[in-house]
Amino acid sequence: MSIQRAHVIAGGFPPGQPAGHDHDYARLRVLTLLAERNIPASVGNDFADLGKWLAVSRLLITYTAGPYPGDAQCADLRTWLESGGHWLALHGSSGGRAERVDGARMRRTVPTAHHDLLGCMFLTHPPFGRFRVDVADGAHPLTQGIAAFEVEDEPYFVALRDPANSRVLLTADFGALPSEVETLYSADTSLLPDGRTRAIAYVRPVGAGAVTYMALGHCQGPMSRPNDPSAPILLGAWANAGFTAFLRNAIGWKVG
Repeated sequence: MSIQRAHVIAGGFPPGQPAGHDHDYARLRVLTLLAERNIPASVGNDFADLGKWLAVSRLLITYTAGPYPGDAQCADLRTWLESGGHWLALHGSSGGRAERVDGARMRRTVPTAHHDLLGCMFLTHPPFGRFRVDVADGAHPLTQGIAAFEVEDEPYFVALRDPANSRVLLTADFGALPSEVETLYSADTSLLPDGRTRAIAYVRPVGAGAVTYMALGHCQGPMSRPNDPSAPILLGAWANAGFTAFLRNAIGWKVG
């Protein structure tokens, strides 16, 4: 495993499709942050050749809308994590395969081995809007220099799969429960023990390594809506200093 090297996966599904996100913009921003620390990086659009790049990388950063690792790739990823690797998973990385549900507008995420390894699963999100993000744990290196901030983004409802071993770093109170959550999942499993807030970011140890998940990061524009050249540019959290500080902390935590 290389001490200072990263592999970045940013892409949608089907292959070559944006799936409602500007992956080019997110990829460029991530690569720019890596360049700040002189960390060389390889890039991919999905997890097809993951094992090859994990063998020479210390950090994996994913920003996906559809692609997810299969069972064999999860096995490689777990071995890599247990050996000290760090997986920084952003936004739609908590999704994956989805199925239609009668009476529901949105699809239901199907639990896979990838969610068990990541430590969470995307449930749903209300429309893009403004909300406050609070620091739940200011003592961790990932939250250093970050105070509560307001952001425009998709308010993600994410269910923790391993709450006992997940250190919640950032939280938000989205208010009323979207009706589709009960339609799709029967219960709102994204609620934290206080019955009010939900995890925006957490870190979870896996052997000598760790998984960090950050729910923020939606971005879109003409590149993500090729049939609508007048589509508004939404940078969301990518234009927010708190989000950028978190990414910098995560990149430097186990690599720098």
